[in-house]
Amino acid sequence: MKLFSRQGLEDIFNECENETDNLSENSKRTLLLKNRYLQTIETVISFLQGKLPTMAYQIASGKFLPQGNRFEQTEDLQWAFGVMGIQDKAKHLATLYLEDLGDFIQENIDAHFGFSRYAEKIGRCANKFDEIYDVLQQPLSYVDKITLSILEERINQVEPELVCLSVPFPGNLLSAFRIAQHIRKHHPEIHVAMGGGFANTELRSVKDKRVFEFFHFITLDDGEAPIENLLSFIRKKTDIHQLKRTFLIHQGELIYADNPLIKDYKQGQIGCPDYNDLFLDQYIHVIEITNPMHSLWSNGRWNKLTMAHGCYWGKCTFCDISLDYIKRYEPANAKILCDRIEVLIQQTGERGFHFVDEAAPPSLMLELALEIKRRKLVITWWANIRFEKRFTRDLCLLLKESGCIGVSGGLEVASERILKLINKGITIEQVALVNKNFTEAGIMVHSYLMYGFPTQTVQETIDSLEMVRQMFKAGILQSGFWHQFTMTAHSPVGLDPEKFGVRKANDVEIMFADNDVEHEDPEGAEHALFAYGLKKSLFNYMHGLGLDDHLGKWFEFKVPKTSISPDFIISIVQEETLSSHASHTRVVFTGPTPSMEIVTKSKKGNHWEMALIRFEGQSETVEIKVDKAKGEWLFDILPLLDVSRDKTMTIKELSDSYEARGLEDFELFWDNKPINQLYKVGLLHL
Repeated sequence: MKLFSRQGLEDIFNECENETDNLSENSKRTLLLKNRYLQTIETVISFLQGKLPTMAYQIASGKFLPQGNRFEQTEDLQWAFGVMGIQDKAKHLATLYLEDLGDFIQENIDAHFGFSRYAEKIGRCANKFDEIYDVLQQPLSYVDKITLSILEERINQVEPELVCLSVPFPGNLLSAFRIAQHIRKHHPEIHVAMGGGFANTELRSVKDKRVFEFFHFITLDDGEAPIENLLSFIRKKTDIHQLKRTFLIHQGELIYADNPLIKDYKQGQIGCPDYNDLFLDQYIHVIEITNPMHSLWSNGRWNKLTMAHGCYWGKCTFCDISLDYIKRYEPANAKILCDRIEVLIQQTGERGFHFVDEAAPPSLMLELALEIKRRKLVITWWANIRFEKRFTRDLCLLLKESGCIGVSGGLEVASERILKLINKGITIEQVALVNKNFTEAGIMVHSYLMYGFPTQTVQETIDSLEMVRQMFKAGILQSGFWHQFTMTAHSPVGLDPEKFGVRKANDVEIMFADNDVEHEDPEGAEHALFAYGLKKSLFNYMHGLGLDDHLGKWFEFKVPKTSISPDFIISIVQEETLSSHASHTRVVFTGPTPSMEIVTKSKKGNHWEMALIRFEGQSETVEIKVDKAKGEWLFDILPLLDVSRDKTMTIKELSDSYEARGLEDFELFWDNKPINQLYKVGLLHL
């Protein structure tokens, strides 16, 4: 907010006005449009904060914002947003406007600048601390000065004894060190600690003492117990032997203190995240590309929660499954999760939730959805998953009913041989059917895609792209992202590369970050060549473009024809699936309260009574006619199946109840046309 304000832009433009000879054409254009940027910046930010919704009409007109290179990709906005999608169209244009300014800042003010990452290249593959250390000896950048001025204000307000910096990614690393450096220099009485995903993954064997010129401590894995004991240590209530998973300098030596007797807190004990001090009214909502699933990451503000600690699968060979945050699986329960949801709604006023699990367990997702319905909570949520066969048609419908709008999961390499090497535990057919179930329930699907796994051939890369193309064309995949395989030190591939047909490029002495491992793949393709074509094709597929084009179109070199049948995916999703229900299958009803009347039917002088049960759905009325006795049983049993009840009934319990009325052939009745009609109004088998 300091940077993207009128004063912030004035400072930026003033820095460049005397150096116009060295500017690119795009930067010169930005500088010429200086006054227009100064006039519009605060209006645009307020609009993206949700404070000026009526400005959407001006912004969407295309005549309000100054335009740089980023606006060259706006040709298909009519297709993307239609006639009435004014708010989203304006958000997208305003996002491009900010990205133009970001390009200007990166080119002329601060080469490290980025919206979601800063100096990421310095943090990646930093086996040695030398480069980071050298940068930290250089004068402050423009962004550093803004960051540290805000930090100084905050320190004066709070007067902390301990500052904890969470560093999730390499793109957060340099700024964290700048903050720690400032505190150590100007506030020597304050202790500084680092934790978070980067530390947990990459700093498990840190050896360079210079790191601790900036940070007093680095803690690993779950933070509750380490920080609690760190506070006691700082306050001199306990000694160094009571620290938990903590690096520090002690008597001139770098040591790792970890008392095994100190237990971590269980998921049910850690309490609810507290968002009270965040500036919730100042976050901006942006749309980077015109894809509804992709926009979930940046459009809107989502309360973050986890259903479980770790990954319930924990077998993928490319993943850091040896690390605590993945290997130790411990789920919360649905009641605790819903308690936290209710607290966060009250605290933030927001009803959007993103479950950031490695992979949310289907069984817990089911229980959570039922608990949401029992409490009659109205929320919107999405989650990271594995494409499990347990995501049946009915489970997906229940998840949608509870507020789920999207899922993201790893298809990785759409090749059966590679999927087995990865030990993903899924098949292409399974992914296609699960995606179909989600899509038909109205839940968007995003897939993480990988290329360059050890021994992957050119043919397998092209065949994988063909699978992805067919899924987009079949309408069962809405969004995706390709990334090149990276061998990590804590994954099965990194721990035993020869087993997977690759070798480490060379052994580098690790003094700082130990995660990404350079490797050679003598059997595989030259994977980096495919990066641009794969990403370009996917960008088009997400916009509904090029779905019928030859795959070779996306590459600047010749590639083989795909060996995949052109109807491989569509034949899977069109095949009728026969459902059979085990006796322990639970049955719930999410539909409206029905009405019933007894009607008399006549044929050839014979008269008999039938039950007419009517359901008023949201968009249609469904009527079923059954034998009177069976209809009366069904009408009586439906309230007991209501999704809001604490106890659900099983198929076995339904059958017992049916037969207790003296009725016969439960299976014939339950699997026949009248009951099948109830699927339209909310009957689900789980």
